[in-house]
Amino acid sequence: MVSEESPLLAITTHEAIYDRFAPDQKRWIVFLVSFAGFLPMFVSSTFVPSIPQIAKDLDSTHAVVSLTVSLSMLASAVGGLVWAAYSSFYGRRSIYLWGMPFVCVGSCGVALSTSLQSLLFWRFVQTFGCAGGMSLGAGVIGDIYKLEERGTAIGIFFGATLLGLAVAPFLGGAATQYWSWRNLHYSIGAWGLVQMLLLYLSFPETSHPGTLGIDKIRRRRWVHIAWVNPLRSLWLLRSPNLFAVMLASSLVLISDFVLLVPLAYTIGVRYGITNEAIIGACFLPNGLGNFIGAPVAGRLSDIVVRRWREKRRGVWYPEDRLRATWIGGLFMVPLSVGASGLITTYVEGPIGLALNLLCLLTNGMGVDFVVNPIGSYNVDVVHSRSAEVIAAHTASKSLVISAATALVIPSIERIGVVWTDIIAAVLAVIGQGIILLTIRYGDRMRASIDVGFSTMENN
Repeated sequence: MVSEESPLLAITTHEAIYDRFAPDQKRWIVFLVSFAGFLPMFVSSTFVPSIPQIAKDLDSTHAVVSLTVSLSMLASAVGGLVWAAYSSFYGRRSIYLWGMPFVCVGSCGVALSTSLQSLLFWRFVQTFGCAGGMSLGAGVIGDIYKLEERGTAIGIFFGATLLGLAVAPFLGGAATQYWSWRNLHYSIGAWGLVQMLLLYLSFPETSHPGTLGIDKIRRRRWVHIAWVNPLRSLWLLRSPNLFAVMLASSLVLISDFVLLVPLAYTIGVRYGITNEAIIGACFLPNGLGNFIGAPVAGRLSDIVVRRWREKRRGVWYPEDRLRATWIGGLFMVPLSVGASGLITTYVEGPIGLALNLLCLLTNGMGVDFVVNPIGSYNVDVVHSRSAEVIAAHTASKSLVISAATALVIPSIERIGVVWTDIIAAVLAVIGQGIILLTIRYGDRMRASIDVGFSTMENN
């Protein structure tokens, strides 16, 4: 059995494989995958401010159109699993390029939708196409960065991609108010085309040589099409520690959606905001918090890993990285979401609005202080299947959050904003409690079910 004093990995020297790319080229690769990761965030976040106008155009209700948000999460979960599984067989570069046509066609389909049914279908296609951005990006960073650098690099990646959460709602609201939500989705389709061209011209294959499934096939056709089970990634979650951090991350992240999904009907109605552009601008503090919090959280998690490794005389205990989560999970997230519910209900005027925006900023930063170290932890412990474990983590998390998101507006209508937000705060605290248990018993949890955890030779 692995114990805290005899950890999973003993860090000695790093393989020369991480020196395949020069530092400048690594930074360019991070820029490219961040640009690709920005797209799914942009696609999801531009939609929410336009829900009232879409509901009006399609002669539907706000609550029904809001189901599109849950469907998008389902598409993101399915797409992430598919693209990650095939990236382990064909490579990261090929899968990035295969996803972009779905984005282009799906975006045009959304723009042309004249019924709720067609909107739901094309929204699924659109989100499916860009769903690999996060899992593939994390996998690429795991391919090119060493353990001590990985948290910082993933933090920069998450920060850049989460910039979409900062600017997309404002742009989506502005486009709805002054342009057209349909033209916005035509623009996303054009963006997908430009992104595909950029990746084709300048993105190299980053997978470690000899590790791809297609490399192990001796006889293959010029166009070799193979079946890869996209659900096999989910089997990684039979590991108690991987399942625990997925559940904890979901419970914490629910607070984000409890604040953002009904924002037009909570902060918007409470403070008399009817302009979609201004409603979209109210999303900016949360996205800004994500943008600031992600790189800080990544850097902090690397510092925590190094300090605890020094305490253990040079050896590495995987769960040490999770110690960086407590500031966000125990304080920033629950306090911000709980305070927002109370402020919205009891504080009027500009002061109430300003305090709510501060809560959104704090919540964005706090969520990253939890989600970022967990993402790096997943890549660390299952490094040989990094994209797959991130996809399984993201897919399962999306399913949990999609179910929770569908209940947000009905919950507010039934029990009010205060109690809905307090429930979200309690869930966040429970999530942090699960993380603390994982830190305490991580060695036993890993020893109970081995899903191919990293060794010195493959991390």
